[in-house]
Amino acid sequence: MNIKIIDDFLDKEYFNSLKNTYVDPNFPWYFQKGKVNKDDGNFQFTHLFFTNNKINSDYFSSIEPLLLKLNVKSLVHIKLNATFKESVIKKFILHTDVNFKCNTAVFYLNKNNGKTIFKNGKEVESVENRIVIFPSNLEHTGTTHTDTNYRMVLNLNYF
Repeated sequence: MNIKIIDDFLDKEYFNSLKNTYVDPNFPWYFQKGKVNKDDGNFQFTHLFFTNNKINSDYFSSIEPLLLKLNVKSLVHIKLNATFKESVIKKFILHTDVNFKCNTAVFYLNKNNGKTIFKNGKEVESVENRIVIFPSNLEHTGTTHTDTNYRMVLNLNYF
């Protein structure tokens, strides 16, 4: 299993501009009734940058430097997720994002006590400006968090 964790992935100025863009009150977020599966009862807000072989967001240009740094050749899916503080930490359902092998990356936009957990038990803490990159066929999940008002992660699937 090849899981790569990189701290301080983006330079501080660009990272701060990304974070400020996504917490701006005018940034468009969309309510989802499910986190892993449709209507699973674990709601979140998302912003879909890329899906179905096309750009889906007027904010796509904000992530282009990140894509360059990842050396992306082809995109599959990019989604920004925001979840909110809960009273207890719980795991969501283990899953893969796509049903074929490519790369998956989770980029953390803020520090909190939520985690990404892999089927083998490896845990990655949510640390601001950290990215975890792994093969898309590795089952993983996220957790709720209890220590900050929100948890924001950018989820990317790419070649």
